[in-house]
Amino acid sequence: MTNKLSFNDLAGKVCVVTGGAGVICSSMARGLASVGVKVVVSDRNQENAEKVAFNLQKEFGVPCIGVVSDVLDKNSLIAAKEKINKEFGKIDLLINGAGGNSPKATTPLEEITDKDMDNLSKSFFGVELEGFDFVFDLNFKGTLLPTMVFAEDMVKSQSGSILNISSMNSYRPLTKIPAYSAAKAAINNFTQWLAVHFAKVNVRVNAIAPGFFVTGQNRFLLYDEKSGDLTARGNKIIKGTPMGKFGEPQDLDGATLFLLSEISSFVTGIIIPVDGGFSAYSGV
Repeated sequence: MTNKLSFNDLAGKVCVVTGGAGVICSSMARGLASVGVKVVVSDRNQENAEKVAFNLQKEFGVPCIGVVSDVLDKNSLIAAKEKINKEFGKIDLLINGAGGNSPKATTPLEEITDKDMDNLSKSFFGVELEGFDFVFDLNFKGTLLPTMVFAEDMVKSQSGSILNISSMNSYRPLTKIPAYSAAKAAINNFTQWLAVHFAKVNVRVNAIAPGFFVTGQNRFLLYDEKSGDLTARGNKIIKGTPMGKFGEPQDLDGATLFLLSEISSFVTGIIIPVDGGFSAYSGV
């Protein structure tokens, strides 16, 4: 660890960011590049991954590459790792950023009341199993498999840091999204399990739990498609967030850099909320 508190220890390290071409993860990748990290933007869409990597390299003058990979296809991840190792050498850091929700795993009703007995299809009973499978696979297996592949370099070198993306839903499950809430709770448990498993080889594993950020996957729940106004649910969220706003992608940078840097060298197995105070507020 450096004597002066900074993120300088991250400069020159290689970080893989899965889902790296998405709105939030591309912003996290930008935060990394700003402190000199060699960023690998990993995404299913090669064109988008390469575009993000090109822009990062142009803006910050740090070597960055885009690689195509599917977080649910281990062979795809192995092929990506071979390319990364050839281009940059060993992998030092990993952000498991791929994840999301699906309309097929949501319930139109927040809760069942007497008047809903004739139309239970809009409740939990109408959720499609296909939606649950998709959400669990994307969030949990989409964290498990990249860790299996990319963390091997860290274990062998006995140095590294892994950052998983949880959610405030993991602590306080939200109405309408049972699969997403449960999948993120599994991420918390896996983060703690893996932190213990890797502790003796000096590989740390932590997570951040974002509050409410607008993404492509949840926009339909927060904003009315026709008017562009907040939905009733969106208004409830804002009222329940003491800072009175949704998070901006760059709001995750501080916690991200802290947990990846050697500044937090004695920190492993924790999940940090980044939620504008949502978890601290009782509503009264």
